[in-house]
This record gives sequence, C-alpha cells and structure tokens, in this order.
Amino acid sequence: MCGIAGLIHRGKSSNVGSELQGMLQALKHRGEDSTGYALYGDTDGKNFIMRFKVGENVGEGSSSIMEDVSVYDERKKIVDQYLSELGAKVLKEERTLPYSLRYEISYDKKDLLDFSQKIESIPGVEILSMGKSLEVIKDLGNAKAVCDRYSLDKLVGTHAIGHARMATESGVDIKSAHPFWGYPFSDVSVVHNGQLTNYWNNRRQLENKGMRFMSECDSELIAVYIAQKMREGASLEEGMKDSLTGLDGVFTYFVATKDSLGMAKDTMAAKPLVLYESDDLVAMGSEEIAIRSVLPQEIDTYDPFDGEVKVWQI
Repeated sequence: MCGIAGLIHRGKSSNVGSELQGMLQALKHRGEDSTGYALYGDTDGKNFIMRFKVGENVGEGSSSIMEDVSVYDERKKIVDQYLSELGAKVLKEERTLPYSLRYEISYDKKDLLDFSQKIESIPGVEILSMGKSLEVIKDLGNAKAVCDRYSLDKLVGTHAIGHARMATESGVDIKSAHPFWGYPFSDVSVVHNGQLTNYWNNRRQLENKGMRFMSECDSELIAVYIAQKMREGASLEEGMKDSLTGLDGVFTYFVATKDSLGMAKDTMAAKPLVLYESDDLVAMGSEEIAIRSVLPQEIDTYDPFDGEVKVWQI
C-alpha cells in the first residue's frame, strides 16, 4: 500500500525533519517495513553532502544477511581511498550507525557519474544521496524509529519528501526503501506510491545509457528516468510530464530538487493524493491525516486531477 508525504516552505525555512516525521508517522498504517526521508537543509551550497551505506540493517524483518562490523570498516577504508583518488576532500565525517555514514566533501567536478560509479564499484557500498542541499536517510522501521535513530527532528530546511513502505515486490532492506536519489544528478530525489508495468523495458534502455540500478524496486526507475531527462536538457516539469506517457502503470510520485518540489499523477489516478496549498506552504500526502499533523486548524484541501503535474519553487 505505502504512503508518501511532502512539503515545501516558500520564502522561509522550517523544522522540516520534525514536520515530515509527523506526516509519515500519521501514515504508518500504510507501511512500517521501512521509512525514508529526503531533506533539503540550509547550506552554503559550497560542498557536497554524501550519504552512503557500507552494509544493510539486519534488524527484525530484514531480508539481508548479517555481516561483521569489520567488513563495514574495510569498505569504508576503500571509500576513503577512492575519494582521494578522485580528488575529493572529506571535510567532515559522521558515522551514525556502523553501516551508515555522512560525509561533507569538497569536490570540483559537476558531473557525478564517474564519481558515483567508482565509489559504488565497491561491493556492498551504495550512495544514498549526493548533493549540496539534499540528504536521503532511510532505514527499517516506522517514521519515529528512523527519525530517532538518525536524530532528524532538529533538521532545518526548506522542503522535504518521504515514504512509509509496505514491502510487496522487493526485499525489506535499505536499498529497496524510498526515497531514491536521482543518480547521478545532484540534489534530485523521488518517492512513489504505485506500480509500474513497463519497468524492465525502461530499465534496459536507461542501463544502455550508462545509468545504474541498485535494487529491483520499480520506484527507483522513476528517479533514474527523471534524472536522465534532466541530463538531456529537460526541466523538472518537462521530465515529469514526459513520464506520464513514458511510464506505464498506476502511480503518484513526488520529485524534489534543491529549489523545487513536484508531483505527478498518472492518467488513471488510482493512487490517492491530497494537497494543501497557500502562499507560503504546500503540503501533500496519501491521506489528509498527514497534512493535519502539520496543519491541525481548519484548512481547504483538494485532490489533483488525473494526469496532472505540478511544480512549486521555494
């Protein structure tokens, strides 16, 4: 079933970590196998933030195999070596959990394809996000559990999207959890509720263009699809509109960039979405209860039309 939520503050910052946690926790009945956050924080825009994992959480319900922490340490050493070879300088390092790390990196090149391919050539290593504003944090458990584990409730930023997952067609693990980074495009993330029926055809086409996939989750395809469109010169809105014909199935999804938040709903409109919009805030989710966690007062909400794409700027 799954649940998605997102919000964007226009012209100001807010405690988006806490706000999104409340929205996703309100949707926990739609899935608690894993929860993920894509948070766009206040940064100076000079350095990249790389969130990556060197292993999987093997907690209750996980489909992954237990590995010794020494394996994680060895992978981290290779990551550090490769970063040096790429000319990247690690300015700040945080290790929230044995398998989960956050690096602030000085790196001069804009194209992240070669960078990502080299780092992810290390078995067991996956870049969860790369950008100058974006941080993707995802793990097993409900929204509060993940928020507490990673201390996200104090993160200040402008916008965020998130996902509460009920695993149906792929494993219970971090690599299959949402949000997905729009590899290799800086600061792009996607969450999705639905099912794509032309996943393999699109995946093969994108792989032939040099794109990578880390899971068999159809939602990852949307992130890579939109990123490729933007690499080819399309705007976010143009790429999303193209997806309405390029992707088959039933879906509602959100895409965020460093300064934008967009939503798209397929032409059958089978997956629910409720939206609130004012001059300074847009909030949306699979159910109105998610919006009510941020705006408890009386508000007017609406359901977007079938085949609709909307994009908002900060």
